[in-house]
Amino acid sequence: MTTTPVVRGGPLGTRDFRLLWIGETTSVLGSSVGGVALPLVAVVTLHASPLTVGLLTAAAWLPWLLVGLPAGAWVDRMPKRPVMLVCNIVSVVVFASVPIVAWSGALTTTHLLVVATAGGAAKVFFTLAYRAYLPMLVESRRLLEANAKLQGGESAAQIAGPGLAGLLAQWFGAVSGVLADAVSFAIAVLCLRSVGTRETRRESPARPRLRAEILDGLRFVVCDPYLRTLTAFGAMSNIALVGYSSIQVVFLTRDLGAGAGQVGVVLAVASSGGLFGAALSGRMAARFGTARGFLLCEALAAPMALLGPIGSGGMGLALFTAAGFGTGLGIVASNILTSTFRQRYCPAELFGRITASASALNYGAIPLGGLLGGLLGDAIGVRETLELMAVIQLFSVAILLLSPFRRLRDFPALPRPVDHAAPVAPR
Repeated sequence: MTTTPVVRGGPLGTRDFRLLWIGETTSVLGSSVGGVALPLVAVVTLHASPLTVGLLTAAAWLPWLLVGLPAGAWVDRMPKRPVMLVCNIVSVVVFASVPIVAWSGALTTTHLLVVATAGGAAKVFFTLAYRAYLPMLVESRRLLEANAKLQGGESAAQIAGPGLAGLLAQWFGAVSGVLADAVSFAIAVLCLRSVGTRETRRESPARPRLRAEILDGLRFVVCDPYLRTLTAFGAMSNIALVGYSSIQVVFLTRDLGAGAGQVGVVLAVASSGGLFGAALSGRMAARFGTARGFLLCEALAAPMALLGPIGSGGMGLALFTAAGFGTGLGIVASNILTSTFRQRYCPAELFGRITASASALNYGAIPLGGLLGGLLGDAIGVRETLELMAVIQLFSVAILLLSPFRRLRDFPALPRPVDHAAPVAPR
């Protein structure tokens, strides 16, 4: 695919990037509200167990395992903006169904699981298209800045989201937060429709079979030591992080005695670490190098999670907040650095398939984390499960310390064009 020429200057100086940024930030705000509201609906309205709450998280990420690989090939074949629009429209319909069904008195756990799965499937296609679309709006040397601004907006939304979810739950009931999620996707649709940059179709008279295209992406990831390492690390880390986060609402409400409003405040303050991480990512890269800065961010994030489950009462809430703040700071800064690396490193025509191949394992581990968090929360206790997940997160950093990244100051660069006559592997 080719695009219209990239406008020079800072990312926020371009109208199309501003529209994408506003739409995505609004959508993340809604998702942040919905991410707290959906388990609150399950816990408060349907009196769900930790296992059921864990299953909700697992259902939202299960589509990465089911359709992640073919989705990458399909996204590489299609214009990215229309894919993103369809995904957001599907999300509006899916999440709006929860308050409608709840107000009719027919809401069930099964309905929540279906909503989580359908919303997760839309997110698979949107994420793959979104990551491939950004380099079409922003020139390569501005990608780190663009990713930092996008992640900063998302982090700010994630700060406001949990608090807003708590307030909405107290004032209008837990399902109102899910309605806010649907409205945010509608706003994102309006913003994305106004983006002017269009892709032109590349002539492809002899398109390979879908299976061959999927294998191209898998081969690139498996043969590349850097992408292979990031994928393995991401899978193990996501099991720990999602196993932890899937039952955090249960821990805060039942173990620490927090009300809906307190849960929102605690998660909002904890999420503010991500905003600082977004602001510091560029400075970390400039001072320490992109690869070394990435390792330092992960080395900060991992041990902070250990603080979350060790307290009780008011002190427990303070420690949980501090743990979330430090973990979020490190992970958001790390994600910005690695996202920029992938966008510069991977060939544009393979980007969707490469991302899908890595994400199928990386995000495919998330349902396992959600299921594991719920099962262990029922079996050994919620607090004990949080402690175990924090330890797993700490051990995941060992994958990075034993990888080629430990010898680098900066991430490597790879020319974006690919020789299609040769096996698809890094040069």
